[in-house]
Amino acid sequence: MILTSKQRAYLKGQASTLEPVFQIGKAGLTPEVTEAVREAFNRRELIKITVLKNCMEDPRQIASVMAERIQATVVQVIGKKIVLYKPDKDKPVIILPL
Repeated sequence: MILTSKQRAYLKGQASTLEPVFQIGKAGLTPEVTEAVREAFNRRELIKITVLKNCMEDPRQIASVMAERIQATVVQVIGKKIVLYKPDKDKPVIILPL
């Protein structure tokens, strides 16, 4: 899904109040973490993830790989924080501006 700058800005505003749901640590991006994030998208559309200091992988690379694996969209990566968006197919909660 390709987001316009207006949509991305809206999602960034929504994500600013969110607490990180997951932490990626020393083991990096494991299949278990990917599956847990996939399951979290069943309950919410916007997820914030923290990459801990002991993780040697690049947060931008983690974000792109994870988004590809779970068919989500990377909203932003700032420092060690990743925000992913995946709209609910049946009844979306977040209505994006046009």
